[in-house]
Amino acid sequence: MHQDWIWGAVGGLMIGAAAALYLLANGRVLGASGILGGLIDRSGRNSTAERLSFLAGLISIPPLLVPLYAVVDTHVTSNPVLLIVAGLLVGIGTRLANGCTSGHGVCGMSRFSLRGFVATVFYLLGGGLMLVLARHVLGVI
Repeated sequence: MHQDWIWGAVGGLMIGAAAALYLLANGRVLGASGILGGLIDRSGRNSTAERLSFLAGLISIPPLLVPLYAVVDTHVTSNPVLLIVAGLLVGIGTRLANGCTSGHGVCGMSRFSLRGFVATVFYLLGGGLMLVLARHVLGVI
């Protein structure tokens, strides 16, 4: 039986639990772009240690889980220029939307925030449109 859905469910539960714990402990909505942005623009100086520990966990946990996985085919391109452009576009999008998928999609929608629902619809539409453009028009993926 194909069990990719189990890993998706586990990942979703982990993100939801992390968001709930962050909200309970800090009284703030968890948004990865806001946590990183606060370090970059120094607006989060009073919570630098907390932000750094969050980012350290975000970076260090996936390699620790590698032994649990068989071969994973992500279909990610090996073109480094394309990956950099994609990352920059995601960063620009999170700034334009005042948040990212974890902030608007997970936390905003779970709190029934209209702004969260609207932002989630638009970033999903934008991502789908970019996929069609990159795959079928530009032929880069």
